[in-house]
Amino acid sequence: MHGKKTIILGVTGSIAAYKACELSGVLVKSAFDVQVLLTKEAREFITPLTFQTISRNKVVTDMFELPEEWSPRHTSLAEKADLILIAPATANVIGKLACGICDDILTCTVFASKAPVLIAPAMNGKMYRHPVTQANIEKLKKIGYRFVGPVKGPLACGCDDIGHIADIKDIAAEAKKLLRRA
Repeated sequence: MHGKKTIILGVTGSIAAYKACELSGVLVKSAFDVQVLLTKEAREFITPLTFQTISRNKVVTDMFELPEEWSPRHTSLAEKADLILIAPATANVIGKLACGICDDILTCTVFASKAPVLIAPAMNGKMYRHPVTQANIEKLKKIGYRFVGPVKGPLACGCDDIGHIADIKDIAAEAKKLLRRA
């Protein structure tokens, strides 16, 4: 198969959502087709227009939005994906994935796809260290999901702690590495 590889970039409701804009730009400049999926919570932090401008693709925000042609949105996106990258990934979305909860466009697309999944967590340090979050991460790792970060850095609460999203260059490098294997 020729052409650009497609990365589904899932953006969740974290203050780090603005970093996903830079990530999207880096991936587009690396000649990937970037399809952005924004959760409802992510739209509280950043707009679809920003991502549409950077990715040059329509941003998907609603599972029930009428598609331009007939095709269940989550399955058509899932089939198109060479990689699903969730950056930033909140404790909420990590928990939903670990428990099989598919209640939005992002989680449904992940579960309908055979593509590798790369997750870049970003959350408060206490939330990241919580035993349930750690158990959810381990559960996802056991089924082959990959993680990059988080790192120690400034958090929304004003402290420096683990939970800061990994460096954009590191996330992009890990995505490229996984795509070479695919």
